[in-house]
Amino acid sequence: MRSARSLTTIRPPVADKRGAILRAAIRVFANNGYFNSKVADIASEAGVADGTVYLYFKSKEEILHSIFDRSMEEAINEGRKQLAPITDPREKLRRIALLHLERLGSDRDLAVVFQVELRGSTKFMEEFSAAGFAEYLGVIRSTIEEGQQAGVFRKELNAKVAAKILFGALDEMATNWILSKRRYKLTPMVDTVLDIFFNGVSVK
Repeated sequence: MRSARSLTTIRPPVADKRGAILRAAIRVFANNGYFNSKVADIASEAGVADGTVYLYFKSKEEILHSIFDRSMEEAINEGRKQLAPITDPREKLRRIALLHLERLGSDRDLAVVFQVELRGSTKFMEEFSAAGFAEYLGVIRSTIEEGQQAGVFRKELNAKVAAKILFGALDEMATNWILSKRRYKLTPMVDTVLDIFFNGVSVK
């Protein structure tokens, strides 16, 4: 007869099981593609029965949404935590960029889901733009506005457009990293992106 301790090891808490399913889904979506994946594939990868997945998620689409929501929430919370003690708006943008590329660069499967699989549905992209993505862009925009007020950035800049430009550049670096046949670290691209963002391309 197994001890209570061994049973605890074998049967993880509910929160851990939900997390394990999401983690398994990331691996399955990254390797097979979202549209080619089945809930049964995710269950098998997570080491649970198909029915267990449906205890936590209504559908494969909800799993994809949950991956996005959870990842964005973690990224925004960590970003705000690390930005709190920083006073220089330029350094804040540098930290945002570093966290962005560090997060994707440290987890290739998650990067593939974010950069490729999440973009495969117009319906999801509409919801994606209206949900956590808007909050994430808001963190960048407010940092740029803070810099404008401090006289660090040009006051005539459209902070909303500038935020999208910076995000777009980081997003493209992450996509190129996934698609490249070369293997290289993603985070060093922060300096390249911010050099262009801060200094532009014209000779002064």
